[in-house]
Amino acid sequence: MIALFTDFGADDIYVGQMKVALLQHAAPGVTLIDMLHSVPNYDARAAAHLLAALRGWYHADTVFLCVVDPGVGSARDAVVLQADGQWFVGPDNGLLSVVAARAASTRTWRITWRPERLSASFHGRDLFAPVAGWVSRGELAADKLSEIPGLQVQLGADDLAEVVYVDHYGNVLTGMRAGSVAKSAKLGIAGKEVAYARVFSDVPAGQAFWYENSIGLLEVAANGGNASLQLGARVGDAAQVTAGK
Repeated sequence: MIALFTDFGADDIYVGQMKVALLQHAAPGVTLIDMLHSVPNYDARAAAHLLAALRGWYHADTVFLCVVDPGVGSARDAVVLQADGQWFVGPDNGLLSVVAARAASTRTWRITWRPERLSASFHGRDLFAPVAGWVSRGELAADKLSEIPGLQVQLGADDLAEVVYVDHYGNVLTGMRAGSVAKSAKLGIAGKEVAYARVFSDVPAGQAFWYENSIGLLEVAANGGNASLQLGARVGDAAQVTAGK
């Protein structure tokens, strides 16, 4: 299985091109999963925390083709990361580093191979997709990859107390894991505070609340409403947990 995680947008020309390149090198019949193509544009830090939360739903040996790459064409490294049996292919710009920091075991390779035709602005198609295809076949050729001690850009394992994603419902996802937060706490974003509720139906229609979402993150939602509009919250806004009274 190969899972695609990008900021390309599902309605633009890029995902299809990358899939064509990927399928030219992957094993016949491989399953492709569109994990997410609306990752916040250019935001490797937010993406890193989303990726770390989402990866738990994918089995071992899944290959994640991850492209949030505002530094494409620059001197930033291109890498393959193995973390607890899963594989991640993408730029070394922090995108893969939260996964790496939280994993029990990792190995990292620099991608040394370059295709004859390499667009300066589309390494997702020309560089990362072929490599992800090879990795999915179990091919880690020494003439294409060079093992290195670890990633150069490291964000660490800590949670991110910021908004990392707003979905089409207006639900506001933070980079904070909910497991250690008391249900009595309040969550503040964009100058507004909301209290905890277990599910949408536990609050009146239109009311905003925070809860533990399906991937374990603190999220603000509104029952039948748009929490992002209610709070005026955007990706990058700080999120703060305060003790309940």
